[in-house]
Amino acid sequence: MEKETRVFKDSVYAQLARIGKAISSPRRLEILDILMQGSKTVETIARETDMSVANTSQHLQTLLESRLVEYEKRGVYSYYKLADRKVANFILSLQLLAEKRITELQKLREEIYTNRDNIEQIKMSELIVRMKEGNVTLIDVRPKEEYEMMHIPGANSIPLEDLEKHLATLPINQEIVAYCRGRCCLLSVEAVEILRAHGFKAVRLEASVQEWLSQNDDEYNNAHNCCNKKTALSNEMLH
Repeated sequence: MEKETRVFKDSVYAQLARIGKAISSPRRLEILDILMQGSKTVETIARETDMSVANTSQHLQTLLESRLVEYEKRGVYSYYKLADRKVANFILSLQLLAEKRITELQKLREEIYTNRDNIEQIKMSELIVRMKEGNVTLIDVRPKEEYEMMHIPGANSIPLEDLEKHLATLPINQEIVAYCRGRCCLLSVEAVEILRAHGFKAVRLEASVQEWLSQNDDEYNNAHNCCNKKTALSNEMLH
């Protein structure tokens, strides 16, 4: 029986180690973070990670083997996505754990905000209160297609590259909150810099749309289904 128990444990932990192997690469962690925004082609992932299509495909194959991602063919393109919600929650938990336990990561984040004129951040709970009071404007500065797949209710889509063209449409006398892909993304930091340079009171939401969705089961399921069908998630559905 002792030998049987040992064999069982060795087999179980070997299978668990497949996940560890899959996320042991910084590039694969970045790919998973990108796929938290919705399904993307190999070519798009390669472009966003500054890798060749061949290298990207190899990393995706490792993630496929560990069952962390799935893909489907649409015409000549392969679209990859996270396998399910548990993967997204796992990546979020990993990021939060690393921020709490790894001092170097904490310093990296502090340096970013200090070097960029002490950019202020707010938490999700504070944002919800402010939005209920109607005294804040929320903008999503991710690419338009990511907003269409899923977004925080009440958010306006203004991709970072289009922000300066839309400044005249934003209220100068109301606080602007910008959010992007989350903790490893600087799009909202850049957006806040632009807004402040033009006289707006702007802050960064430290959380991502995935963190909001993870707290709202129905909205998450709607968003995930829409991602799978590659259809837009409307404000009506989220409200």
